[in-house]
Amino acid sequence: MRESIVIIGGGLMGSGIAAVSALAGNPTIIVDVDRDKAEGGVIHALKCVRELCSNGLAADQPAKRAEGLLEPEADLAEALKKAGMVIEAVSENLELKQMVFKQVDGLLPREIPITSNTSGLRISDIARYTRFPERTVSTHFWFPGHLIPLVEVVVGEHTDIQVAVQVKERLKTWGKSPVLVKKDLPGQLANRIYQAIIREAIQIVSMGLADAEDVDTAIKMGMGLRFPIMGPLEHMDTIGLELTASVQDTVLPEISAARSASPYLTGLIESGKRGYKDGQGFYDWSGKDMEEITQKRNRYLMQAIQLLKASSETL
Repeated sequence: MRESIVIIGGGLMGSGIAAVSALAGNPTIIVDVDRDKAEGGVIHALKCVRELCSNGLAADQPAKRAEGLLEPEADLAEALKKAGMVIEAVSENLELKQMVFKQVDGLLPREIPITSNTSGLRISDIARYTRFPERTVSTHFWFPGHLIPLVEVVVGEHTDIQVAVQVKERLKTWGKSPVLVKKDLPGQLANRIYQAIIREAIQIVSMGLADAEDVDTAIKMGMGLRFPIMGPLEHMDTIGLELTASVQDTVLPEISAARSASPYLTGLIESGKRGYKDGQGFYDWSGKDMEEITQKRNRYLMQAIQLLKASSETL
C-alpha cells in the first residue's frame, strides 16, 4: 500500500521534515546513500520529535507513535515501492537534484507527487528530465524544518495546479502553514522579501547610517515583533494606502536598488571575514558558542509558536 512519505536526504532539513511527517501519523522513510546516513537521519528526526514534545508542541501519544513510523533505507527503489509522496531534500545542487528526480520519476506511478525542498532553484529546471513534470512541485520547508510553520509550495511551468493544491492541503494536516507560489521564479516568495530586507540592511551599514547591531535590533524589536500577527500588507491597509504611497514616494528613491551582491559584502568575503566560521563578519564571533545560540533560537521559536497557536484559538 502506497502511504509512506519518502524523504530523500537525511541531513538536518530532511530529518526535520521527517519528524513532522511522522508526528502527523505518516509512515516515513528516510533514504540516504548508505544505511549509516539513513539511520543518522532517523536519530536526528527522533531528536526533533522529542524537542517538540518536551516543549508542548507535540502530544505524548503522537510523539510515541512517531518513533515507530520512522524508517531508514539505503535502497531508493525499495523505499519507492511504498511511496505515497516523495520529498527530495538533497544538497542544493541542480545536477544532483535533476538526477534524483529523473530516477524517482522512472520508478513511480504517474499519480504520485514528487516534490523538492529546494530553497532557490526552479522546480521547472529540477524536473526538466522527468517524464511527468505535471506531478512535480517545490515544497520549501524553512529551516529548522520541524519548527518553522512556513512551507512554500511552488508551481512549476508544467505543474498541474491541482497537484500543488493537494500537496498544500496535505501539509496543512502536518500542522504547517503552506503558501501557494503561482510562478516559478528565483527566490520563490519569502526569500524575495528577505533579500530586499538584507539588501537595505547591508546598505545602511555600508553608508554608516547605523552599525550592524543596531540594524538587527531595529528589525528584531520593531517590525519583526509585529509580523507574526500583522503582515506588511495588512499593516498598510490599517494605516491607509494613501499614507503608504506618500512614504514610498519619499523613501524609495533613497534606498538601494542594487541588482547584485553589495561591494561591502563582497569586500568582507575577500578579506576573509565570512561570518561565524571565520570568527568575523558583520559581527565579531570570537568567544561565542553557535550551539548555545541555536538552542536559544529554538527555544524562542517554540515559545512564539505556542503564543501564535493560543492567539489563533481566541480569535
